[in-house]
Amino acid sequence: MKITNKKILLTGGATGIGFAMAERFIEDGNTVIVCGRREASLNEAKAKLPTLVTRVCDLSVETERELLFKWISEKHNDLNILINNAGIQQWMSITDPDFFIKAKEEIKINIEAPLHLIWLFQYLPSLTTIMNVTSGLSFAPLAKTPVYSGTKAFFHSFTLSLRHLLNTKSIKVIEIIPPALNTDLGGKGIHDFAPPVSGFIDSIFEQLSNGQDELTYGFTDQLSKAVSEILKPSFDRLNTTN
Repeated sequence: MKITNKKILLTGGATGIGFAMAERFIEDGNTVIVCGRREASLNEAKAKLPTLVTRVCDLSVETERELLFKWISEKHNDLNILINNAGIQQWMSITDPDFFIKAKEEIKINIEAPLHLIWLFQYLPSLTTIMNVTSGLSFAPLAKTPVYSGTKAFFHSFTLSLRHLLNTKSIKVIEIIPPALNTDLGGKGIHDFAPPVSGFIDSIFEQLSNGQDELTYGFTDQLSKAVSEILKPSFDRLNTTN
């Protein structure tokens, strides 16, 4: 079913994949709220999409995540969908002097922040759907982005468990699994070789309309299917209540 007339919170929605999703959701008649650290980027996004609702929020800070939830609860308590899209990617080596500092930044944004938001927002009565953006690197890590790849593997695994855990609350859990796309993730120019975001957006919105809960594109379709065929029976055995 096409998503329309919903209210959506999209983290990291001012640029890249997040902005492209926000644009399509608005075209489909939804109200979209985006949050991010950089006010200038949010203002640029709103200039392009005037109906966009923006909120400055540093998701690496626990108190700011709590304030974001408090603001949503008070001003947008009819929110239906939470999309955990915000993420950072560091190209680095274990021998880099600042490796651990960068690693902690990635873990805060890519793991700690979405887990905290999910825990908070599950209690919002109007919430019906959580979408988590992972990566093809969840399945096959890129050694040049060792911590990023690891955080996405964690988030993929957590999303599988979350889907199972939220069955009783009737909250649908959808995983969005992009491949490398032509965005500024990791730094300007790094992904110039990759396909444009537009094709990915067309594909995942078609999958959404078909009711799928694992949205893939290109080689991530092959990766996710291969892993699922092998691991799903084991997951079902481990998590079946007798």
